[in-house]
Amino acid sequence: MSDFDIIVYGATGFTGRLVAEYLARSGATNWAMGGRSLSKLQEVRASVGAPAGTPLITANADDPASLRAMVERAKVVISTVGPYQLYGSDLVAACAASGTAYVDLCGEPAWMREMIDAHEGAATASGARIVFSCGFDSIPFDLGVWKLQQVARERHGKPAARVKGRVMAMQGGFSGGTAASLKATMAAAARNPSLVKLLTDPFALTPGFDGPAQPMGMLPHVDESVGKWVAPFIMAPINTKNVHRTNFLLGHAYGEDFRYDEMMVTGLGEVGRAAAEALQKFNPLASDKGPRPGEGPSKEERESGFYEVQFIGEVEGGDEVRVTVKGDRDPGYGSTSKMIAESARCLIEDVEGNGGIWTPGGIMAEPLVGRLEAKAGLSFAVHP
Repeated sequence: MSDFDIIVYGATGFTGRLVAEYLARSGATNWAMGGRSLSKLQEVRASVGAPAGTPLITANADDPASLRAMVERAKVVISTVGPYQLYGSDLVAACAASGTAYVDLCGEPAWMREMIDAHEGAATASGARIVFSCGFDSIPFDLGVWKLQQVARERHGKPAARVKGRVMAMQGGFSGGTAASLKATMAAAARNPSLVKLLTDPFALTPGFDGPAQPMGMLPHVDESVGKWVAPFIMAPINTKNVHRTNFLLGHAYGEDFRYDEMMVTGLGEVGRAAAEALQKFNPLASDKGPRPGEGPSKEERESGFYEVQFIGEVEGGDEVRVTVKGDRDPGYGSTSKMIAESARCLIEDVEGNGGIWTPGGIMAEPLVGRLEAKAGLSFAVHP
């Protein structure tokens, strides 16, 4: 019998603190905060307004025994401790062995594939439901495509074989943790060039299945489906892999010929073109500007952020389906902290599911969409 419904591991980090604050303010009970430092956990508990009796658990990423002791006390562990390829492997192993559910914010496909290969069997046997990428990468995209495909089947009796994800607007960037993960991934690829093939493979997370050639989404152009210039989107390499894994986990409900890409909409005319070309050349790793892990924007900046993503599905025969997903906070922090918290709650309150390594869309799409709309400031709007 678990002591707690939820343990937030990494609660002393910037995003972990936001998750703890969200749980405290939403009236969650029977949860705990975990991290390396008891004194820092005590400070966070006081600063986020959690009840004084909220339990605190010390555990360290480099101490597997402490991780095992922690996960055995929880129904689900929320991990915000990244880069996951540096600090996450023993925690996943502990959850897979113990049967404890797990959610994280991972956008590191090489590590995710390593975890799938190493622990899917153990998680399936123990009943542990391991769910990666429960933040901005990749819930709005994963569930946006899922929602579109539900509509396509309802209206036309078949899925859309071709779907475009187009980021129409976004205020607020990706997190310092995401930037650190990108840098760690690039460093790993430099040490091990064989990772480059995996990082560029759209089907890197679908072991045993290679689908059709995919649109690359790398060249600026005028996209007639939105009537504006589009440019490469920095999160596309992880989001697209997760969307294909969801299709794989759902028994290819989108079809084995499914094609998908994501791009950022930059605008009309020469202004849109110039912005698209600038984005194509932009290297987020070339500068130390922006938040570092553990840092982030102010409350006002988080609350003034937003995003809007439109999904355009082309159904065989010429029919089209469109769904727009919107979030009411900045994507990297404000919205992400709500999404991962509700993902954890959804796993233990709304779905049973089998053990294994999942995507949000693969194990809890329908109930999670409902939760996110009711509680987390997201909307999934179907166009007429």
